[in-house]
Amino acid sequence: MKRVACIGECMVELRERVDSTMTRSYGGDTLNTAIYLARLGVSVDYVTALGDDVWSDEMLSAWQSEGVGINLVVRLPRRLPGLYVIRTDEKGERRFYYWRDSAPARQLFSLPQTEALCASLASYDLVYFSGITLSLYDDGGRERLFESIARCRKSGGRIAFDTNFRPQSWQDRSAAQSVYRRTFSNVDTLLASREDLELLFDSTGTMEFEACQSVGERILKLDGPACRVLGDGVDAIVTAPSVAAVDTTAAGDSFAAAYLAARLADCPVEDAARAGHRLAGQVVRHPGAVIPRSAMPEELKVDLPRSSRETHS
Repeated sequence: MKRVACIGECMVELRERVDSTMTRSYGGDTLNTAIYLARLGVSVDYVTALGDDVWSDEMLSAWQSEGVGINLVVRLPRRLPGLYVIRTDEKGERRFYYWRDSAPARQLFSLPQTEALCASLASYDLVYFSGITLSLYDDGGRERLFESIARCRKSGGRIAFDTNFRPQSWQDRSAAQSVYRRTFSNVDTLLASREDLELLFDSTGTMEFEACQSVGERILKLDGPACRVLGDGVDAIVTAPSVAAVDTTAAGDSFAAAYLAARLADCPVEDAARAGHRLAGQVVRHPGAVIPRSAMPEELKVDLPRSSRETHS
């Protein structure tokens, strides 16, 4: 079966209630995608670093219960995962506050275990990461990441990238622009949103997307439930019915999962985009990033063909 590796960070999440008490869970953009990929029938491993604490233990147990592999999770002694708090104001707007500067995930590509991890990544059919992933590492760590994805592509794997730009995660926007442009030129599938590109590049964001001619497969999420898909000789707008959203958390993460799962099953790009809309439309009907299993659209599950790289399994 084809295999996917998702690279990123999972943090402890504290959500503040109106009475100032907190509820605890965990979250991360590429982790959400990994969970939905697993639910859709894809063999997926999560790639990150955690501590040796009880919260890291809970995370790993929860990921395994979802069918997400943890063989490429590095555990660092006497370290704790990152943490963030969500506060919601009187208008319903959410604000995020982060404590992550010393999180183990930030060192993933600068550890003694890094070389073995990079060698393992080369055996996957698809490696997926996001703009948030890029923001975790220093220049040296990002260099190792780029070396890893180049190695994977050289051995026949594909690379998918979701723009997920968060301005507060970058001290220098011009540096972020340079890193993103380099990423665009080194991936096979680009999942972008107009909002991300305009936050990063201002009014020239769409032009940056148009300039990515070397990327064989591009998806641009537009305002409203619609996206533009380019690939396989197609340049089309794929729309979806409007839904009454309860919580838009992980809408993009779930779209990416359903899109990539469909493409791994050799579905055409337009059908894959429709699958992305279908899952995202279901996710936004529920609070939180990960919806109940019973709410998953059964028709989106895939039966993947055998991988041409099966010998690496």
